[in-house]
Amino acid sequence: MAWVLKKTVVLVGMMGAGKTAVGRALATMLDVPFLDSDAEIEAAANMRVGEIFARDGEVFFREKETQVIARLLQGYAGILSTGGGAFLKERNRALIHRDGVSVWLDARLPLLWRRVRHKDSRPLLRTGDPYQTLSDLYEARVPSYAKADLRVDVIPGLSIEQTAQSVLDVLSQRPDVLHQEPDE
Repeated sequence: MAWVLKKTVVLVGMMGAGKTAVGRALATMLDVPFLDSDAEIEAAANMRVGEIFARDGEVFFREKETQVIARLLQGYAGILSTGGGAFLKERNRALIHRDGVSVWLDARLPLLWRRVRHKDSRPLLRTGDPYQTLSDLYEARVPSYAKADLRVDVIPGLSIEQTAQSVLDVLSQRPDVLHQEPDE
């Protein structure tokens, strides 16, 4: 049996939840394209996200992010990883809900902190107290992430592939998104 993906799966959640790593693994499992909205923005701007934030500000970045997400949702069904702030915007949630299916990778704060505390690539954490900033972002964002179509717990100790399998298990309960067909 072969999996057939009918809609783009959009992974949402906090920085450090594993959207890119899990998304790549899931795309491989389903043999579909993997796209990352931040990488697409960086390629278009020929700059890193942090540089865009520094030069043009977050408002500019978020507008470009919406444009990129809308464009990527119009292509072939695949797996799309979004930046941590993308799903906060009502317009992005509406686009994703209309043209894809959102899956919240729900990782708890201690795990997120372990994953991001030594990374310099997180412009929102360049503060005097990055843990408090991450905690504040987490508390502010969880209500938006809870609006996702589907939710998968990110469990410490599970491999990337095991987490991707958890996403696949949840998606397999949605025949409007994913179904199996006999191999030819």
